[in-house]
Amino acid sequence: MQSIKLFKKISVVASVMILPGLSLAGTYIEGKDVPADLRPFITANTKLLAFVSADLNGDDKADYVFILEKQKKNATDEDMEQGQRPLHIAIRQADGKLKLVKTNEKIVLCSTCGGMMGDPFADLTASKKSFTVSHYGGSAWRWANEYQFNYSRKDDSWQLVKVSESSFHASDPEKAKEKIYTPPKHFGKIDIADFDPEKFKGVGAK
Repeated sequence: MQSIKLFKKISVVASVMILPGLSLAGTYIEGKDVPADLRPFITANTKLLAFVSADLNGDDKADYVFILEKQKKNATDEDMEQGQRPLHIAIRQADGKLKLVKTNEKIVLCSTCGGMMGDPFADLTASKKSFTVSHYGGSAWRWANEYQFNYSRKDDSWQLVKVSESSFHASDPEKAKEKIYTPPKHFGKIDIADFDPEKFKGVGAK
């Protein structure tokens, strides 16, 4: 069953560099696994949660899609549920430097938004002109979702092409249910910068 495969897929994160507990400020970084040209984008009071390199716009240059996580200034501050984990796209320019071209602060769920399962962020993958963000969470009822975006040469941007939403009860995972949403039936043209996981159905020009 396709939905069972989805849950198995997101339970094992292999294709993305995930750096839990790596605190970053400005251009300072600990660890040798983060590319040097990504470091200028890691701003103060954030850490790099995940990144993946791919040719995101089809020009045969290595680009990046990456996720930052905003950090509390004080341990007693309330948890951030909105805009905690902005996703960014940085494109390689002709001179070899990266340029930040797109940002979305809603697609990646907060670190405390996964219920009893904990952090819901599961995976960030990318291939030529495409990337996907996945989540997994819940308690007795488990849920998962995947959001796929493909590059549009006409609009020079990344647009939503597929949403997968799955759920099952922990006592009977073989009865997982999955819903697939694709354009133009379920939504129209939705740019990555405008995407809201809570408000994509019926949104966008068709």
